[in-house]
Parts: sequence; C-alpha cells; structure tokens
Amino acid sequence: MKPTDPPPSPPPPRAGGPRRDSLADRTGYDEAFLGPVVPLPLPARASVETVILPYTHFTVVFRPDRRLAASTAVCIEGGQLAEDVPRDDVWEFDPRLPAEQQAGNDIYRNNSLDRGHLVRRLDPVWGPAAVASRANTDTFHYTNAAPQSDVFNQGKQIWQGLENYLLDHAAEFDRKLTVLTGPVLHDSDPPYRGVQVPLRFWKVAAFMQDGALAATAYVLDQSPDLSRDAERALAGATAGAPPPLGPFRTYQVPVSDVAEITELEFGPLPDVDLMPVSRAPEDRWRRLESYTDIVMQG
Repeated sequence: MKPTDPPPSPPPPRAGGPRRDSLADRTGYDEAFLGPVVPLPLPARASVETVILPYTHFTVVFRPDRRLAASTAVCIEGGQLAEDVPRDDVWEFDPRLPAEQQAGNDIYRNNSLDRGHLVRRLDPVWGPAAVASRANTDTFHYTNAAPQSDVFNQGKQIWQGLENYLLDHAAEFDRKLTVLTGPVLHDSDPPYRGVQVPLRFWKVAAFMQDGALAATAYVLDQSPDLSRDAERALAGATAGAPPPLGPFRTYQVPVSDVAEITELEFGPLPDVDLMPVSRAPEDRWRRLESYTDIVMQG
C-alpha cells in the first residue's frame, strides 16, 4: 500500500496525564530545505504499508506492522540550534495512531534496553523559542524511538556526534543539514515483548558541498559479538529476556548499500555519495574509530 495519512483515533491514555496537543498543525520535514529536493525515504515495495507522521522540523515514516519507524527525516538549521532547551524525558504515544500499533514503555521496562532516539533530540530544536521547545517535546514520541542496547561505548559516541561533525563540515554553507535515519527492519530481527528488536540502524546525511548536493551514509551495528555466530547467540537467549546485543560498531557505508539493506528509496543521494563505491570489498564498509576516518571526498 502507499503511505497514508494518519487515521483519526482518540488519544490513548498516557501516564502523567494526556497532552492537549493533537499534533494536527505539524508541517514536518521540508524536502527542499537544502535547495535540491531530498525526498522522504519511502519503501521501494508498494506492498509495505506506512503512515506519514509530521512533527516540528521532522517527519516519521511509520510501519504499523513492526510498531516502529521505517525511516525519519529532519531538517537541521545549524546556525539557529537552541542548545539550552531542557530535556523533556516524558515519552508519549502519538495520538494520531492507535497505542497498540506503537512500541511503548512495555518494551523498555525493567531491562537493558534504551529508548533510542531516531531523530536526535537536539537536531530539530532550532528557531524561535516556542518552536524549538515544541520540537524538543515532539522528539519524545514512541514513534521516534527504537530499542537499543544501554551499553555506551566509542562506537555509540561516534554515532551520536555525527550530526555535529557534519554540521561543522557544512559550516561554509550556513550549517544546513538534512539527516535521514532509521532502523534496518529485517525479518530475522529477534522478537521481544511483541516487537522485533532491530540489530542495525542507518543514517544518511545530505548537505551542500561546493555548491552541489552531497551525501554520506553510516550504519550502527548492535548485533551480538562478531566473534560468535549471531544465529546461535540469538537462539540461546533466555525466553522472555531481551536479545543479547553486542557492542556498538559504527561504519561509513555507500548510500546504495543502505538503500539495498533497507529497501527504501533515497532519490538522488546514491548518485552524490562522497564515499566511492569502487573501494575494495574489505573497505566498502569502513569502520569508524574516530571522525577523521570519515571519507568526505568522492
């Protein structure tokens, strides 16, 4: 099915009292934010049903069948970022979808799983104070989260700081950045409490370089330790326990590879990738130990 507008439904009950905001006025991600059009990443197969959920400066392409986002897209105005907006930390269901279609707190309660922001909290938090505050609150919807290991290590640190690094790279072009992010939703993802836990996440950044559109892509891997057989590790998980997840590993990869493993359409971005796809197979996925490892020239 083609992406649909969110179906009308009454707001589900929420701990701490319901928000009055219906989200009906949100305009979401601007595909022409950079000038050249960077479209929302949508499933390549028409049979995959998604719901488009606009928020403040970002949009979530949601898959009700997986209870998680297929992709997200955010506009980052680096010169207007409001870094002093306090964290909300109150996660809510999106009232535009039935609560049972969303992966809520039951997935994250009393275990080692974190609610991993897909659109990073600070990325859409820019503009006038009221708008920035609303964007901050908007990122705390379960539709913008996916289960991640609570282990914090260098791989995860690099992942969380990629936007800052890329904004600095784009400084001469007014520090504008478009970031597309999501989990790799694979049929073999291990089930836990009614949700299949993604083992990998992807990120594609688009920006202007030398007056032209450019892109780079990354994958964050939290699959079990590569020294063990992943299928055996997952099969040996304790019944009812979260799947055993490994340390985070961050890679720079070709945009075309992200399109292949996600089955999403990325418009012009594979053709403007700054990482040459002609690299030797062992370098095609370049593991990042620091930001200096990132390839920024085609």
